[in-house]
Amino acid sequence: MVRLTGSIDAAEGIVQDAFLTALERWPTRGMPRNPGAWLMTAARRRALDWRRRRRTAESRKALLQVEAEQEVGLSMDEHDASTRELADDRLRLIFTCCHPVLTRESQVALTLQLLGGLSTPEVARAFLATESTMAQRLVRAKRTLEEKHVPYVVPRGTELAERLPAVLGVVYLIFNEGYSASRGEALVRQELVSDALRLGELLAELMPRESEVLGLLALMELHASRAAARVTPEGRLVLLSEQDRRLWDRDRVARGLAVLEEAATLGEPGPYQLQARIAACHAHAPSWEETDWRHIVSLYEALVEETPSAVVRLNHAAAVSMAEGPAAALPLLDALAEEKLLAGYHLLPATRADVLRRLERFEEASTEYRNALRLVGTAPEREFLEARLRSCEAARKSRLH
Repeated sequence: MVRLTGSIDAAEGIVQDAFLTALERWPTRGMPRNPGAWLMTAARRRALDWRRRRRTAESRKALLQVEAEQEVGLSMDEHDASTRELADDRLRLIFTCCHPVLTRESQVALTLQLLGGLSTPEVARAFLATESTMAQRLVRAKRTLEEKHVPYVVPRGTELAERLPAVLGVVYLIFNEGYSASRGEALVRQELVSDALRLGELLAELMPRESEVLGLLALMELHASRAAARVTPEGRLVLLSEQDRRLWDRDRVARGLAVLEEAATLGEPGPYQLQARIAACHAHAPSWEETDWRHIVSLYEALVEETPSAVVRLNHAAAVSMAEGPAAALPLLDALAEEKLLAGYHLLPATRADVLRRLERFEEASTEYRNALRLVGTAPEREFLEARLRSCEAARKSRLH
């Protein structure tokens, strides 16, 4: 719809109208044979009507002729837009959202909403911003793209290279929100995982010689391979240390490792390739106990040099706790407690609680679990933290008696 109208706002309104029409008609007329095609056709016709109203009288006749040709063969039940066309549209949209006329924060926020399907409150939480602030930012971003007449195309040459880091960052954020949701009853949002993987595959087709594109695709494949083992049939969280590795998708593991091997031939590893190598260490390990934690720590050290973010340093501290023991990680976690960006991030107190629990400092661990519970967003993670808190409380009481 953006391609047809040239306006994100108009496209959103048109799509909403198509869904509203479906809600009104389907209960009385019955479900169409192909609901997706019905919605696509209904929206497309509205988009064409919108364009007609926007054009001048002089150009209307020629436009109607072109549009009549576009609509040949369409019916409300039988139109079947090709998967390739829709995939290409997604790719055009993500590069449009990541145009340099927008700030990096606006690029990421807009893409998370339009391509990731995240609501404004969910996008706000991802940025640790208020809902009203994020709503204003999204409105301004859409208005800027329209006022600047940003073309709805995949750029080429140097422009493509300039926009690539933002695009990769957005795809990874979409994947992360799907693989480990920030809010809700479910830990995994499979539709977001699938969307991110499709976008990664499209980028790899577009730029097969870009090592970081392949690194990101490998990383997502390797993480996604563990999705079925991350929760029980009842929806409870299962830590990596306790996962049944027989449930890992070995086809995805093989694809991820193959893509990572190809990326390694294309140049020095960047942050996505380094993270993929960390994931590969877990994929290669026959069990949790046999994981090469020292190698993982060295990879995190390289990643900290590339991307010295607070979250990367937190992951590095967690790896140190496994390679060198919990006492070695505690000073690193204490230093991170001063990071303002982690003030609302539940994994910092959760990680510190785990380290203190392993050191048998149960009272301090209980305090940190309570801190994490105040910040956690998903039901499975909350249930897990509550169980750990109960365990620490029981251990503390047992020691007192």
